[in-house]
Amino acid sequence: MAGGLWLGIGCRPGPDPTALARLAAEMLAAHALSPLALTGLASLDRRRDEAALCALAADLNLPICYFSAERLERETPRLRHPSAAVFAATGCHGVAEAAALAAAGPDAELVVPKVAVAGRITFAIAGSRVALDSSRCDAGYSEASGGNQE
Repeated sequence: MAGGLWLGIGCRPGPDPTALARLAAEMLAAHALSPLALTGLASLDRRRDEAALCALAADLNLPICYFSAERLERETPRLRHPSAAVFAATGCHGVAEAAALAAAGPDAELVVPKVAVAGRITFAIAGSRVALDSSRCDAGYSEASGGNQE
C-alpha cells in the first residue's frame, strides 16, 4: 500500500454518491491536485459497504483500503486533528487523516490535513516525500531556484 498520495475519507453512514464525488473533486481542485495524482482511497472498515465510497473508487479507477479502528488509532501520534468526539463514535481519534497515513506508509506525511465538508464528510491526503534522483534525468534538471544542473 505504501507510496503515492492516498485520499483518506471519513463519513457518517449513507453519504450520497454524487455528492461525495463532487465534494472530493472540489477538495482536490482547491489544493491544486488532480485525481490522477492519487494512488488510492482509504477509510474505516465500518464503511466497507458504503455505496458512495465504492462508487468513488470505481469512478476514479482506484483501489480502496479499509482499516480497523484499532489500526487507525495507532496513527494518533501523527494526526494533526485528533478528536475525542470521533474516538467516542468510532474507537479511533481520526478517520480521514489516520486512514490516509496508514495507507501511505510509516514514512508518510499529511499533505492535506483533515478538511471537513458538508458537515458529514472529512478528507485528508497523505504521501511520502520522494527525493529527485538527478541521475535519472538524461537531459539535466532544473532546481526551483532556476539553476540548470547537468
